[in-house]
Amino acid sequence: MHFSNQTTKPWPSLLPSLSHHPSKPQHLSKLPVPSSSSSSQPNTSAGNIKRLVLSPEGRVKLNPSSDREFYSFPRFVTHVDDSFISTLTDLYKERLKPDYEILDLMSSWVSHLPPEVKYKRVVGHGLNAQELARNSRLDYFFVKDLNQDQKLEFDDESFDAVLCTVSVQYLQQPEKVFAEVFRILKPGGVFIVSFSNRMFYEKAISAWREGTAYSRVQLVVQYFLSVDGFTQPEVVKKLPMKSETSPLDGIMRLFGLSQSDPFYAVISYRNFKPSN
Repeated sequence: MHFSNQTTKPWPSLLPSLSHHPSKPQHLSKLPVPSSSSSSQPNTSAGNIKRLVLSPEGRVKLNPSSDREFYSFPRFVTHVDDSFISTLTDLYKERLKPDYEILDLMSSWVSHLPPEVKYKRVVGHGLNAQELARNSRLDYFFVKDLNQDQKLEFDDESFDAVLCTVSVQYLQQPEKVFAEVFRILKPGGVFIVSFSNRMFYEKAISAWREGTAYSRVQLVVQYFLSVDGFTQPEVVKKLPMKSETSPLDGIMRLFGLSQSDPFYAVISYRNFKPSN
């Protein structure tokens, strides 16, 4: 496997793959309605959207039907392979501290957090309540369609970390979502966006469907850069070894059916000091 971290920051040695077993269903409390937000940050441009990354055409999906309807039936499967999951879990173990309050954005029945680490609070968000109820790592969860309403009903600076796993390709208003993530992150808080080459093709936005692996990474980088106050994004990737491929292999990769999933993560932090 070829692994590359595109910054000078060292990447820890990869640990052996962790076993992943379905969690038993359990009852989770409804997410309490938070008090109305009262911003404590100075009157600066930090958190503002500086520019739009996507054109109207780039936001279009082949299947324009309601996302809530599309995800109304639970899918108790993993959408990436064991190697991807192991790499992501190792990354979380390195970057997330036990005292963190975490929002798992666009989550499902698994969060891929290291099983041996107990975090202060993990809140889940998604489109299917049955999947979220099966996720044993969540203290609370809520259902919301971010393509219809990007507002996250949390106070400013509520979380130490926000995660988005193999779902960023479905956001039609990513600039607004990333700005909301900035708002609810504590100063120094981290946003980790991970993805591979798999997708529900008809539900991915045009800019993602028609892109290459490189352009998709750059697209997520630009999402971060479109919001004033995020640090320079860091790109982490782990790619399968190159091998002889046939045209059929290329078609299978397009639909996320390759035998080994490439791993990509784009990571940025909310600056301690807001921009002037």
